[in-house]
Amino acid sequence: MYVESAPRTQPRVTEVAPPGTSERAKLAESVERAMAVTATVLQDFLDARVRTAAARSDVAVRLWADLADGVGGKLMRPRLAVAAYLGLGGGPDASAIAPVAAAIEVLHTAMLVHDDLLDHDEVRRGRPNVAGSARARLTGRGLPERVVSDQVLAASLLAGDLAIASAFALVASAPADRAALLRVVGLLAEGIETTVVGELLDVTASLSSPRDVDALAVAELKTAAYSGSLPLVVGAVLAGADEEQVARLGAVGSALGVAFQLADDDLGVFGDPAVTGKSVLSDLREGKRTELMRRAYAMADEAGCAVLDAHVGRADLDDAGAAAVRDVLVASGALDSVRELTRQTALHARELALDGVPEPLGGYLVGVVDDLVGRGH
Repeated sequence: MYVESAPRTQPRVTEVAPPGTSERAKLAESVERAMAVTATVLQDFLDARVRTAAARSDVAVRLWADLADGVGGKLMRPRLAVAAYLGLGGGPDASAIAPVAAAIEVLHTAMLVHDDLLDHDEVRRGRPNVAGSARARLTGRGLPERVVSDQVLAASLLAGDLAIASAFALVASAPADRAALLRVVGLLAEGIETTVVGELLDVTASLSSPRDVDALAVAELKTAAYSGSLPLVVGAVLAGADEEQVARLGAVGSALGVAFQLADDDLGVFGDPAVTGKSVLSDLREGKRTELMRRAYAMADEAGCAVLDAHVGRADLDDAGAAAVRDVLVASGALDSVRELTRQTALHARELALDGVPEPLGGYLVGVVDDLVGRGH
């Protein structure tokens, strides 16, 4: 399992600490302790699945090993679930939330595997993903390209399916209230359905001009629903929160998720790869339909649109072509416009957290918003 260093999850401390800072710090410490338990549960589960697969076939072992190698990272989503659980009065023992938080990360892995499959990507975080690993094993064996591609497709599809099933198995293993877990199962299923709709909109968007795609709707359905709202709502449900509080956390997560996606699309063109680990060419080569690109077409003059038409979506786009696109995004005002939208969306998430979420959780979530939206610049 690949685990990056954890993002800072507390508000920035000024010379005079704001009210509630010590309580927020205590919550942050509790969250990190629970996340250590979650990481152990996650690793133990993956190791057990690899051992079980070994009793069945070598190919099953390889598939599980490739899948397990892609699990992990900053663990943002399970961390949100843990924070909501602890911040709303969940027990100090992390045993109830840890398997569910681990399930959210495994579900995220499933989404990534299938998303990479749809995007024909074979690298994730600078390393071969499930598809890339499958191709590497088959390279040099003299097989026809069609045969290799079919094997790579099968590996990615089946690995994603395994991860989805595993997420539900992890939830079922949690020593928590059965009624609450049953509701969590329903929430995960609903989150998958919502994400599939967002993914479908994203895929079919390639059939339309960037001018005509509702990229914000895609961000809400494909990213915000399961990356922001779902973890917070799941944590709240397991903590026994009332419906009003569950709804408020869902709203915080939705705004956070949209702001996160807007910032991510920005970094996909203007970020520093050495800092973000994200290419600044792949989104442009793909012709990804983002709000940034939609606004660029709407705000650029005829010459600027011609530059976009000439370069965006070219598989062989080079640095010079990408620089020309960036010039249009800046000169047209599209970049400033989207960054202001990102700022306003993040501000809305902060306001929701501070106005309706009890301390210290509200302040903790403000720190999360600031970190996730401000990363990489």
